[in-house]
Amino acid sequence: MILDIFFFVLQAALVFVASTVLFDALHWTLHRWEGSSIPLLRRLSSWHWVHHKFLGVDMQINPAYARANIWFHILPEYLTSMAGTVIFLLVFPWPPIAAVAVLRTVMLVMTLREEGLDYNHMSMDRVGGQQNLLWVGDNYHAMHHVYPHNFFSSFANVFDLLAGTTCQIKGRRFLVTGASGAFGSAMVEKLTRAGAIVETAKSGVDFSAGDYSAIRAKLETADVLIMAHGAKTDDCWNANFVTFRDLTELFTEVGNTRLAPPEVWALGSEVEFHGDMGMAELKAYSASKRAFAAKALDFYRSDALIYRHIVPSSFTSAMGKGAMSASTAANITLFFVRRGFRYVPVTFTGLAVLNYFRFRFLQKGQQEIVQPAE
Repeated sequence: MILDIFFFVLQAALVFVASTVLFDALHWTLHRWEGSSIPLLRRLSSWHWVHHKFLGVDMQINPAYARANIWFHILPEYLTSMAGTVIFLLVFPWPPIAAVAVLRTVMLVMTLREEGLDYNHMSMDRVGGQQNLLWVGDNYHAMHHVYPHNFFSSFANVFDLLAGTTCQIKGRRFLVTGASGAFGSAMVEKLTRAGAIVETAKSGVDFSAGDYSAIRAKLETADVLIMAHGAKTDDCWNANFVTFRDLTELFTEVGNTRLAPPEVWALGSEVEFHGDMGMAELKAYSASKRAFAAKALDFYRSDALIYRHIVPSSFTSAMGKGAMSASTAANITLFFVRRGFRYVPVTFTGLAVLNYFRFRFLQKGQQEIVQPAE
C-alpha cells in the first residue's frame, strides 16, 4: 500500500513537472519570436506580451489588461500544460494523470476568480534577494517581469536550469574589482562579449580599507558588483576580508531603494575548506578568506541582495600556475550563474563542492569578526 502511494505521488510529480516544462518552453519560444521575420510569429509573440503589460517591468498590476491577460496568457498556459499532462496517459496509469489535471483545473479556477492575480502575480514595491533554485516563488518570477528575456520557469525551475536563463547579463551594468588580475580580466572580457555594460574599479585607487568615497558613484550606477580583487601575502586581512565586507554592505545600502535587489558576486577560495594546512605562508590568507566566508553567509541568507559566493580551484595567474586557466574559471562561473546558483563551485578537485556544506551548515554567520593575532 505504501509503495503504491509512493509510485502514485512520484508519477504525479513527474507529470506536473514535465507539463510545466512544456509550457515554459513555449513561453521561451514566444519571447524568441518577438524579433521574427515571420509576421504570424511576431503576432503570437505580441499576444503574450499582454501578460507583461498586465504586470509590468515596474512590478505593478495594470487592471486594464486583466481580461486580455486571461485570454492570451492564463488560458494558453492551462491548455498547454493540460496537453503535456494528458499525453502521459501513454506512459502512466490514469489516476496520477487525473490528479494533476484536477490540480491544474483548481489552480485555473482560483486564478480566474482573482482576475489573473495569484501568488506569483501581484504588485511588488521591491523584489527580494532570496530566490529558490529548484522551485519558483514570487521573488523568482518577479525577476522575469523585471528582465523579460530570462527567468522563464513557472513552477518547477527545470527549464531555466537546462537553458541557462536565470541571470540577465545583456544590458545590465557590471562593476568589476580586480579587473587587472587573471580572473577579473577574463570576466570583464566574457561579460562584455555577452552584451553587458562593464566598468572597473581598482583597489588603492577607487577604494581602500576604510575609504570608499571614490567608488560610491560607480556603485550607484551598477546593477551587479563582482569582487575579484585580493591578496595572498600582503595585507590579506584588508584585501580579502575588510574591503569585501565593506563593499558588499555599501552596495546593499546604495541599492536598498531599487525595485530589483543589488547583486554581488564575490571570489572565495578552496582554502575556506582546507585552511592553512599548517603552512605559515597560508596562515594570513586562510584566516582572511575564512573570515569573509563567515560574513558572506549573512549576505547569502539576506533578502536585501542576491549574493553569489564563487569558490574556485587554483587558476593560473600572476600568483602562479593553477589547475585551470582563469578563462576556464570564468566560463564555469558563468555557466553556474546563468542557472541561478548562488554558491558557485569552480573546481576540478571537488573541494569547492565539499566546501558548500562547510559554508552553509558548518559555520555561523558573524556580525563582528576580529583579526587574528599574527
